[in-house]
Amino acid sequence: MKNNILLIGAGYFGTKVAEKLIEYHQDVMLVDIDEERVDDCLGFVTNARIGDVTNEAFVKSLGVDDYDVCIVAIGDDFMSSLQATALLKDNGARYVVSRASSDVQEKFLLRNGADKVIFPERSYAEWTAIRYANNHVLDYLPLGDDFVIMEVEVPESWRGRSVRDLKVRSEYGLNIIALRSGEVTRPNVDPDEKLTAEENLVVFGRPADIRRCFRIV
Repeated sequence: MKNNILLIGAGYFGTKVAEKLIEYHQDVMLVDIDEERVDDCLGFVTNARIGDVTNEAFVKSLGVDDYDVCIVAIGDDFMSSLQATALLKDNGARYVVSRASSDVQEKFLLRNGADKVIFPERSYAEWTAIRYANNHVLDYLPLGDDFVIMEVEVPESWRGRSVRDLKVRSEYGLNIIALRSGEVTRPNVDPDEKLTAEENLVVFGRPADIRRCFRIV
């Protein structure tokens, strides 16, 4: 399904979000006050405008109620982010996602119209800490506070054994949802297939259960 997205902020984070949205075939209107930043993105976004998102007249001119999602990706000026969030909601934005770097910022953004607050730096810090504190953890994706998807190496003691033999679901409450080698992912794992060192496990479950199962710090 194609969404019409208004993306405010063409810094590094905003630009990367825009690139991914276009890759997923979404329509993206990019807005930034810096003409040079906007010019750098003209080659791949659907549309772009230069303007001050703390100016109510300019925000009104964007027709924000026409967008399925409005993303405030400003990272270096919290007051501008807060004002933009409030103005978007005041002018009929359906769903506003705003970037924050602290819990205090999150509270202010939610009080001023944000429907969802994201923490890109915090998420990446958590990913980096888990990835490099554990040599056998290769990737990590939190799903809210309760569940994660993690790519881990097959423990040496598991090699040559099947998923059914290991009983990870009954003993740890985990689901092995895929096997992965390089960029190739194989879903729908045969429970009787013998595990090897050549493929990694993609595991879904609660963080505490995954840490206990794989002895992750």
